[in-house]
Amino acid sequence: MIYLYAKALHIIFMVCWMAGLFYMPRLFVYHTEAKQKSAMEYQVLHKQFMLMERRLWWIITTPAMYIMIISALVMLYLSPGLLDQSWMQVKLVFVAGLLFYHFKSQQMMKQLAKGKSTWTSAQLRLWNEVSTIILFAIVFLVIFRSAVDWIYGVLGLVGLAILLMVLMKVYKRYRKNKGERID
Repeated sequence: MIYLYAKALHIIFMVCWMAGLFYMPRLFVYHTEAKQKSAMEYQVLHKQFMLMERRLWWIITTPAMYIMIISALVMLYLSPGLLDQSWMQVKLVFVAGLLFYHFKSQQMMKQLAKGKSTWTSAQLRLWNEVSTIILFAIVFLVIFRSAVDWIYGVLGLVGLAILLMVLMKVYKRYRKNKGERID
């Protein structure tokens, strides 16, 4: 029964953690794009984005990560045979990738707060997709329980991501051309 409680908590807090990891880079994009505003507007937006980023990070995202990790450790303690399975070993590599992503995003948040970020909004949009790709890989691993079948799902996602990026560029050009005709 403890295993099932741990599993439920693991899923709930994984969703909360991922929500934070998905939203934080979007805030970074908006924060970065605020630099294009007037100095007065930027100061107001900078303070607001710092507040939003700190609250999201320290009240939701980071605590959810720790609770998710603790619940995972409980499950592995109660069922240590999972560690012998290749799909679990690959999953843990991807989880390590998400942990790297988490702490790199934290570093980016601190750089933005100091006004020292060198990331462009386009780079941040790409960064935003990294956690999605890792999440897809983990879900396919858990569902198929195969260290190989997850590759097809991730390759499909990468193809979809490329298609979306191309469509975003086309839309951006359309908006730019439309804006030029209006002026």
